[in-house]
Amino acid sequence: MSIKQLIKKESARQKKVINLIPSENYVSKDILAALGSPLTNKYAEGKSHQRYYFGNKIVDEIEDEVKKLALKIFKLSDKKWGVNVQPYSGSIANLAAYLGSVGPNAKILAMSLEHGGHLTHGHKVSWTGKLFKFEHYGVGKDGWLDYDEIEKITQKFKPTLVICGATAYPRKLDFKKFRKIADSVVHPEQGRRTLLLADISHIAGLVAGGAHPSPFPYADIVTSTTQKTLRGPRGAFIIARKELSDNIDKAVFPGLQGGPHLHTIAGMGVAFEEALRPGFKNYARQVVKNAKALASELKKLGFQIITDGTDNHLLLADVTPFGLTGKQAGELLEKNNIIVNKNMIPNDPRKPWDPSGIRLGTPAVTTQGMREKDMARIAKQILKILNFKF
Repeated sequence: MSIKQLIKKESARQKKVINLIPSENYVSKDILAALGSPLTNKYAEGKSHQRYYFGNKIVDEIEDEVKKLALKIFKLSDKKWGVNVQPYSGSIANLAAYLGSVGPNAKILAMSLEHGGHLTHGHKVSWTGKLFKFEHYGVGKDGWLDYDEIEKITQKFKPTLVICGATAYPRKLDFKKFRKIADSVVHPEQGRRTLLLADISHIAGLVAGGAHPSPFPYADIVTSTTQKTLRGPRGAFIIARKELSDNIDKAVFPGLQGGPHLHTIAGMGVAFEEALRPGFKNYARQVVKNAKALASELKKLGFQIITDGTDNHLLLADVTPFGLTGKQAGELLEKNNIIVNKNMIPNDPRKPWDPSGIRLGTPAVTTQGMREKDMARIAKQILKILNFKF
């Protein structure tokens, strides 16, 4: 079977499933057009207007415009903030942010993967866990972040960088409290306070749409992908305070990458343009409404929902009461065209490759136009499938 045929096959699969993976979405035709444009033919190593190749006048204009749009969607001034839209992925963005701000072997505090963080938040199998000295915080038995406990860990560990952000935490992040926690540690030998980095990869679209508080009044650095709630291509960006941005730019290129993927950058720009339209705020709010509705319906049907609900676009469910592991539940649902991902729950006794829970989200189904009533139907179907009593 040819690649073209396989792409058509995958396109058909996407159209027939209910996609509840929180980190996936459906891009617009305009974004697809940008991704498939002749921009993929151009090599433009370096920052805009500082390239090592010629013929970049137009792509410089494109990258400049995308950077302006990135600041615009978050209502930021280019006098205070610098932006880099070249990272190939969120993982590269995070690594570049660490290297460019505090450097190798620095002490960094972040949320543990087992409690909802990300691999690049210093897990031992990630190079971030090998290049830096990480300590981790988690959630309590109730599944909620305990900010007092995080502050105690911070004061004992004395990191030079604190990371707030998660991939599997269903509640709002209190960036103001994280700022206070970071400020509780001073490094007089370095002449500066502890830095705060917010990884908003999952909630960037909610922040831009006004459905989640913004980290920008409090954070020194913000990293994010664009393919989740922002409904963009698989790219990433870093926004940092001006005094940090030059070093972070150098960490991206030439530190970690070569020429940027201009077609992806253009696709990100289209997504930012779409996020500035009035309808995007409605979309972001509906994502949260749908997630709340799905969590509520599943809870009514007897599911154990971590933290008893959600404030954002995702929720975690413990499936062990059904006599299933997360892997088994995910496989059963996929056979019935409902797509989720297996996921650890807080204090999970099982391993990541076959955990106790599943993670569900509403960005993709909301893009398809689904509403609360649809979430109720989906919840009942999930129960029917996992009970496997047809």
